[in-house]
Amino acid sequence: MAYYRQVGEVPPKRHIQFRDLEGRLYYEELMGEEGFSSDSALLYHRGVPSAIVASEVWELPDQGTTPNHPLKPRHLRLHALETEGCAVTGRRLVLGNADVRIAYVVTGTTASALYRNATGDECVYVESGSGTVQTVFGAVDYRTGDYVVVPRATTHRWVPAEPSRLYAIESNSHIAPPKRYLSRYGQLLEHAPYSERDLYGPTSPLLAEGEDVEVLVKHRAGGRIVGTRMTYASHPFDVVGWDGCLYPYTFNVEDFMPITGKIHQPPPVHQVFEGHRFVVCNFLPRKVDYHPLSVPVPYYHSNVDSDEVMFYVGGDYEARKGSGIGLGSISLHPGGYAHGPQPSAIEASLGAERFEESAVMVDTFAPLDLGEAALASEDPQYAWSWASDRAGRGAESR
Repeated sequence: MAYYRQVGEVPPKRHIQFRDLEGRLYYEELMGEEGFSSDSALLYHRGVPSAIVASEVWELPDQGTTPNHPLKPRHLRLHALETEGCAVTGRRLVLGNADVRIAYVVTGTTASALYRNATGDECVYVESGSGTVQTVFGAVDYRTGDYVVVPRATTHRWVPAEPSRLYAIESNSHIAPPKRYLSRYGQLLEHAPYSERDLYGPTSPLLAEGEDVEVLVKHRAGGRIVGTRMTYASHPFDVVGWDGCLYPYTFNVEDFMPITGKIHQPPPVHQVFEGHRFVVCNFLPRKVDYHPLSVPVPYYHSNVDSDEVMFYVGGDYEARKGSGIGLGSISLHPGGYAHGPQPSAIEASLGAERFEESAVMVDTFAPLDLGEAALASEDPQYAWSWASDRAGRGAESR
């Protein structure tokens, strides 16, 4: 996020001596993307940020996947899943490929373990709940409807104030606003559906004491995602100040300004973030098409280059009426398959002036495989719901 912030104490120049009141030198840490060629932040630690005293295997929850074969659309009921309650270790893998993984967890009110994802940025959508994410940059509060964007390799923990439903989009790349919303220097432009005023980052340092502090690290090894439990000599939350353009932040869907038109607008107008080979969109309450002969629900379309994952989080999604989909559902419409509204929803939408619906969509540009949570929560009848008069044909083909 090329939007400069300064939090806490920093010296007047980079890479010069900076000492505390007793004369002890602070330790600089430059967190930067793409080597030294993209956004970065410069943090000042009281302790040595690389001082570890132990490193052990952390066995991740089941990361196995199953191909979507034979090819068919899927309906997954996430609210039927049971999770362990920790925002980090309780996540269950729903869908994934080499570019992005989608997981789901329902937390309790106990703070998670300290955690760092070294494979890529995370964008966690808060379906419901509130609390705080504590990080080396400081704390950010979260609430229902927030995206919590955490840069790669940021040590943090989730501290729920109430049970929270979290939809975690774990990238193997960085996550940022779409390039078409940005000036060549990184400012959000006038046609963007949100602005820098809508982004909330840390405002003060978060300092903690402690020795032999464990941090769970998710990373790559041997061509797969694995975990390591690192023990640090002193607490990672020892940053007295930092500045730069790389930091965690929240963005709430209430601050997204939907783009509408005279006829049905394609999904890119709903885009909010992008990563490498995937995008994140949100469909929100809005006025709909105002042409006198408009058809407000989407037309049938073929995702020839992508899989479409829709997570239904609010209201009544017009295009899926009669399909069995409800709040907490995911629909997976894979590449190579034409999809669109239920037939009855087309006529029912005519004359509508407004849709009261909320959904988060992830479109990927490589096929998604099914995680163990998808297999545990699938509605096996969904694929046949467009042919309701012949329901059940092929139901044995899994």
